Amino acid sequence: MGSEETWHHGLVADWWAEFNTGGPEIDYFGQFVEDAQPALDAGCGSGRLLLPWLRAGYDVDGCDVSADMVARCRDLAHREGLAANVWVQALHELAPPRRYRAIVACGVFGLGSTREQDKKALRRFHESLEPGGTLLLDNEVPYAKTRRWPSWTKEGRGNLPEAWPSPGERTRAADASERELRVRALSLDPLDQTLLMEIRADKWVDDASVASEVHTLSMRMYFHAELLLMLEATGFAVAAVDGDHRREPATADSDFLIYIAERI
Repeated sequence: MGSEETWHHGLVADWWAEFNTGGPEIDYFGQFVEDAQPALDAGCGSGRLLLPWLRAGYDVDGCDVSADMVARCRDLAHREGLAANVWVQALHELAPPRRYRAIVACGVFGLGSTREQDKKALRRFHESLEPGGTLLLDNEVPYAKTRRWPSWTKEGRGNLPEAWPSPGERTRAADASERELRVRALSLDPLDQTLLMEIRADKWVDDASVASEVHTLSMRMYFHAELLLMLEATGFAVAAVDGDHRREPATADSDFLIYIAERI
């Protein structure tokens, strides 16, 4: 299971660009970027992190596997008069035009990729950093979502695929259309530690349905000790592990672990 495809295309990319803004990750990772430039936002999407950093005057580039997301990032930057150096590239194929003092991989590791591709991505990060540079990689622990965790069991997997959630509240976009996203789990492979998800994006104009898209995405889940070994095997020394995008050590109660890893 796993491919280079993600669900961040078309109507889903529209949603991410318009509604998926803000979050503690911007300031958390931004503290590191401010002190270590140039930096790369690896998996920048539509610029949720990148655009605020460009506004702050940081020297930061961006890349993403989705051409649709990169196009929206460029467009949003252009509207603000910002120069965004962004390009389309998968993490395991990363070949940037320069080396960086910091690389941020926020919410992207293990998405739509194979385990071997994830290992290659870590090696590419290492090669793309200056000596002594820092990789900042976050990972949501597999047990963070209590609704999904039972699906790891034989009984829980028997309840998959899930039915589509009932239509919920629509969100009005800047173009006056209404949008909605619905997500469901299709399958979970506990040996491969991969959850296959499906997302449906709908668009209405004047209460009439004008577009609907369905995309799939594989999400490979990693445990803490596993990621430590992977980072060490690819030439990194893990200096610290923060929890939940705060400058505090991670604990067993942390949903997100952020690995601060230095290139040896």
